[in-house]
Amino acid sequence: MDARETSGSPWRTQDGPGAVLQLITSGRAVTRAAIAEELGLSRSTVLDRLAVLVGAGLVSETDRVVGGRGRPSQVLALNAHAGLTVAVDIGEERTRVAITNLATDILVERVERLDLADGPEALLGRVSTVARELFAEGGLEDERLVGIGLGLPAPVDYEAGQVQGWSIMSGWDGYDIRATLGRGWSVPVLIDNDVNLLTLAEQRTHWPAERHLFYIKAGTGVGSGMVVGGAVHRGAQGAAGDIGHARISGYDDPLCRCGNRGCLEALVGGWALAEALERSRPGLHNARDVAGLVKRGDSDAVALLRTAGRVLGEAAAFATSMLNPSVIVLGGALSVAGDHLVAGVREVIYQRALPLATRQLRIVPTRFRSRAGIAGASLLVRDHLLDPATLDQRLASAAVGG
Repeated sequence: MDARETSGSPWRTQDGPGAVLQLITSGRAVTRAAIAEELGLSRSTVLDRLAVLVGAGLVSETDRVVGGRGRPSQVLALNAHAGLTVAVDIGEERTRVAITNLATDILVERVERLDLADGPEALLGRVSTVARELFAEGGLEDERLVGIGLGLPAPVDYEAGQVQGWSIMSGWDGYDIRATLGRGWSVPVLIDNDVNLLTLAEQRTHWPAERHLFYIKAGTGVGSGMVVGGAVHRGAQGAAGDIGHARISGYDDPLCRCGNRGCLEALVGGWALAEALERSRPGLHNARDVAGLVKRGDSDAVALLRTAGRVLGEAAAFATSMLNPSVIVLGGALSVAGDHLVAGVREVIYQRALPLATRQLRIVPTRFRSRAGIAGASLLVRDHLLDPATLDQRLASAAVGG
């Protein structure tokens, strides 16, 4: 069956305007000649595709040129101003809400202390209110909103857009988040696990050429995300990467906050490290508190974090042998408190993982600090909006309607 029969558009999905835009946004082909070569299209066909995208306000020429055979070529780029997103990063202790453009640039943002225990109705209501206040504060038109992206610290069924199973988000399991936000916003609402969004942001922003990447978040909780074959892998029910509650034997099986014993998070999570240090240093509660001690050179905190890195390295070594990533990125508050956690992880991975899997492996700390979740939420919306098949359908409908 011809691809155009299923897409409902006059173009084939593999070389229609959506595919052209995907090449441009990914950076794989940013000139007319490069697009023609990549897709195997004639120059005139490429010009036709670009005319559709320029007419829709999605692509523009930049002032940059690139050399090559013949005359220099003008560089094409996604028009970052073609739409706005509401990007929301909901955390255990604070929630960041931002308005971004399609280049994921933050135009205006706010961080609020919102309690997960207040429940979804109250928290999402506040998120919606803050978003409207940010539009007003930034002098932005909410009519330009194209979607809302949320990251949640819980397993998420991506297709259903719902929290599934046990998590720290008590009362959210199965709650219809899209319906609640849809009361005030008639745009797509995309929801994913927070670590998946961190993984997406990391790969797209700093490692776009890497098709196999493993991301570990070591913060108050512990989680991971993976890029397999260039796409974020979520698993059948959205539980892929939940290494924080995998059992690690040989460490006295401490009680985890999930109710099980011996979980990785109960050994290396920020809350567990804070509990261990709090006996002699009252007032510690989370990963940020532990990271603060480490940055101040507290010898006990440094030693504990280095040990935590080795324990985390055991889980990461297993994942390395199974997934064979080219890059492992460590993020979260504990990862940026010096090189102690990363050093511990490296040590064990190179000891335990298969030599073939570590031959060209890079293990690095994240280059992001506090806004990776916002970048990931914005990218989630953009990916949905610019999916080649759906974009071609929308462009074709607009052409017919016009």
